[in-house]
Parts: sequence; structure tokens; C-alpha cells
Amino acid sequence: MASTEYNSVVLDIEGTITPITFVKEVLFPYVTRGLDAFLDRTWGSDDLKEYIQLLREQAHQDVQNKVSPAAVEIPTEEKSSAAEVKDAVKKNIQWQMAMDRKIGALKAFQGFMWREGYKSGELRGEIYDDVVPALDRWLTSKKIYIYSSGSVPAQKLLVGHSTKGDLSKYFSGYFDTTVGLKTEVQSYKAIAQEIGETDPQRILFVSDNIKEIQAAKEAGYQVVISDRPGNAPLGPESAAFQIVTTFAKIH
Repeated sequence: MASTEYNSVVLDIEGTITPITFVKEVLFPYVTRGLDAFLDRTWGSDDLKEYIQLLREQAHQDVQNKVSPAAVEIPTEEKSSAAEVKDAVKKNIQWQMAMDRKIGALKAFQGFMWREGYKSGELRGEIYDDVVPALDRWLTSKKIYIYSSGSVPAQKLLVGHSTKGDLSKYFSGYFDTTVGLKTEVQSYKAIAQEIGETDPQRILFVSDNIKEIQAAKEAGYQVVISDRPGNAPLGPESAAFQIVTTFAKIH
């Protein structure tokens, strides 16, 4: 059970502060639907080259490790035409998104595309109504962080361009899978060290994912499960933890 005896709050995003439907039905389709036009529009830019290189390196590892028969390598423009490179990039992204991979290179590319959508106003991060009152309450005495499989730039865009306005002021830091996978105990130990909390028990982690909750608990955190509409059904293993349907119930 969470208590008032914590100094820091670490929040998941999807299924915790924003509906899973926003990610699945708004953010992901924005990428798949607009990928062709986005590549055409930004082709040749230094930013795009950087993100394609990340995808290329990940794709090479995937093929070498035989992750899937559908894994697609991305050739260089020195050896292939622009059309061939574009086609490989599209196939690679489509394959990874179909698998819902939590891989850094994919998340970075998605964030790159979302940046344009948030800046134009086409995208707005959907935030549950009960979240901001909790952030206001915590901000008076606690540090608040985000830990999500989405890239840090994508996290900042979502909270910075949200349906509740710019929420950036609430957050003291952001973490993605560069600190480690969210289901690994060491990731939470690394976050505690990064934020300067020597006693992990003084950190509260909130997430909808039971495996993440278990990992954080093993690392010494206090934990709360977020049970929102559309989230995956909770199994019997969740009974050992506090479960809330609104942040108003977190004390």
C-alpha cells in the first residue's frame, strides 16, 4: 500500500495518466497513416537521417539475431536508391509497430513524427481529469517523474501539448527504456540512483502493468496499480497490491 511516506512519484503514461485508446487509436495511426507523406516531406533532412540510422542499426541487429522472418534491413543510400531506402524504412516501421515493440529506435522515430503533429495542434495528449489535481497535490512536497517506454522527447510532447495545457512544470525528470526495460528490477534501481533517492521505499511508482509493478516492488519502491477503462484485465497476482481507478484514491 502507498502511504504519505514518500518523497518522489514516478508515473507511467499509457493506461495510467492517459487512456490506452489515445495511444492505440490516435498516436499509432498518426504514424502509420502519415508515414509515406512524412518521409517524402522530410527526406534528406539531417534529423531524418539520424533517426533512419538508428532504425538501420536496430534492423541489422534484428536480422543478425533472427528476431523474426519479417525483420527488414535498411540499406544505405550509397548502395541503394532513395526509393529502395524509403521502402525498407516503411516496411521496417510497419513490422515493428505491428509487433508493438518497445525498442528505442522505433520509439525515437515515432516521437520524431509526433513532434510535427503536436506542434501543428493536430495532436493533443489526452490526460485523465483526476491527474492534474493529484499533480498539484504532489508538487507541494514531492518530485514527480515519468517513466515510459515511449521516448523522452515523445513524453515531453505529450505532457507539454495536452488537453489540460502544458503540464511540463510538474515534472522534474523523464525516463525511457534507455535506463532499462520497464520489467527489469535494475531499471528502477537505476532511476532511484539517478534522482538521488538512497531509500527506494521513499519512491511511489504508478503503472497499469503488473510486471512493471512487480519489478518496481522488488527494487524497493512503493507501488500502486492504475486500473483504467480499456486497460488489460488484472489477474490474481495483482491482489497483493493497491489498485486505484482514480488518482484521488492515492494517498
